Amino acid sequence: MSDYIFSPQPQAIADIHGDDRSFPVRRIFCVGRNYAAHAREMGFDDREPPFFFTKPADALVKTGAHIPYPPITSNFHYEIELVLGIGKDGANIPVDKAFDHIWGAGVGIDFTRRDQQIAHREKGRPWDWGKAFDNSAPLAPMLAMSDVPDAQKDLSKGRIWLSVNDEIKQDACLSDLTWNVSEIIAFCSQSVTLKRGDLIFTGTPSGVGAVVAGDVIKGGIEGLGEIEITLTEAG
Repeated sequence: MSDYIFSPQPQAIADIHGDDRSFPVRRIFCVGRNYAAHAREMGFDDREPPFFFTKPADALVKTGAHIPYPPITSNFHYEIELVLGIGKDGANIPVDKAFDHIWGAGVGIDFTRRDQQIAHREKGRPWDWGKAFDNSAPLAPMLAMSDVPDAQKDLSKGRIWLSVNDEIKQDACLSDLTWNVSEIIAFCSQSVTLKRGDLIFTGTPSGVGAVVAGDVIKGGIEGLGEIEITLTEAG
């Protein structure tokens, strides 16, 4: 007999490239302002200590999805990002051991209700209504690190890009990350114990901007894959 008063929600999962199995998602951490040019376009210094916010695991959506324009916003932004999948638990992880904790990597989009984010930020309030909402974390099928091409194995190089209706909006390189992958994991693990199934969205390059219903958003990272999302009218 179940001990629940009603059935729990399904386990959030991410697809795996070339594998019928899925990556069970526990939590989603996101790094803010982790490319210098993006920090500047948002009005901040080039290099600040990394900080994190979260999204609910069920905010994930698969590539190819059609998602509705979200409520309580008129300034809805895309942010293309490298995403890390944690495959080994750890706290206070040393930088030189960080890669031992990565199961795989992929391409994600951190959708943002920018007007909500800014309004709450200016009042010293949490960003949740700007970042942590339904369908706010599209994710392409992930690659196990064993399947990542040798040229991108250290996740420190390779083009990262995003287009809207086939017009390039973001175009950078993973080498532009302010805090690299190992540093991000080390910093995050100082505050929380990272667990298998955690995802880390590592920040976005400059060129963020608004999209509207009918727009087709595509993006990719060299060697890791591509993602496509179509924005529909509000539900």
